[in-house]
Amino acid sequence: MPSPYNFGVFGGDLRQVYMAEAFIQMGYSTTVYGLCEKVRNDRCSSAKSMQELFEISNVLIGPIPMSRNNIDITASLTASDLTINHIASLLKNHYLLMGGNIPKLLADICATKSISCFDYMKSDKIAVKNGIATAEGTIMEAIKSSDINLHHSNCLVLGYGRCAKILAQKLQGLNALVTVAARSEDALAYAEATGHGTILLANMKNHISSFDYIFNTIPSRILDKDILEQVKPDVTIIDIASSPGGIDYEYTKKHNINAGLFLGIPGKIAPRSSANILVTETLAYLKERSD
Repeated sequence: MPSPYNFGVFGGDLRQVYMAEAFIQMGYSTTVYGLCEKVRNDRCSSAKSMQELFEISNVLIGPIPMSRNNIDITASLTASDLTINHIASLLKNHYLLMGGNIPKLLADICATKSISCFDYMKSDKIAVKNGIATAEGTIMEAIKSSDINLHHSNCLVLGYGRCAKILAQKLQGLNALVTVAARSEDALAYAEATGHGTILLANMKNHISSFDYIFNTIPSRILDKDILEQVKPDVTIIDIASSPGGIDYEYTKKHNINAGLFLGIPGKIAPRSSANILVTETLAYLKERSD
């Protein structure tokens, strides 16, 4: 029985390329536009424009994030029709729209037109599974950025959300001495129960000078001038919070503090694994919707 779903994949990075390949291998009709690489399957169709993609497809899958500036679609290809406004003009009520951090304009149009809209970044299952790639990539960046071992080093993880929990666990597995700083005493109790040291975020300044590595997952200015004045001269700071991150980068640059912001790690270091997660959850969503 033919599938009712015709996938249209646009923009993004290697995750979208691998998603398209996976859908084709599963036998789904798949058309692409504006991908960063050619899909390695002769059964893949390429649209010449977003309008053509929308005419052919009924399940539209965009990048993560859908846009970085609420104007342009995230893509390596520059094209006049890869914009949020253009997609908004093409949306009709028989479509399903999927992507990450879908802008409010598109989400509102979907709600008005009764269009199904699935934001990958609001899925707990995707966030937890992608947290593995994020943690591994974060550790990779830390090792590349420092001249000391993680083994027996003092590591501070700022925040204790889904990604931070996995990161702290992975660091502990490498025999790093892990301390978690968070606002919530409940979160710190859980961190302590899993074998980590803990400090309240409000007291961080009194302890910050003892850490060789600092990993920030909190998307607000946590490491400001007052805190950064106290860090070790040879500290390595890895910031994986949403842009613009949680660090005063003007201060770190001025004082030669080794700090960097690393975004979109799953799509950079494990795009195929990330794509497989997205494909699985896409199909699960479609099945749930049809049941």
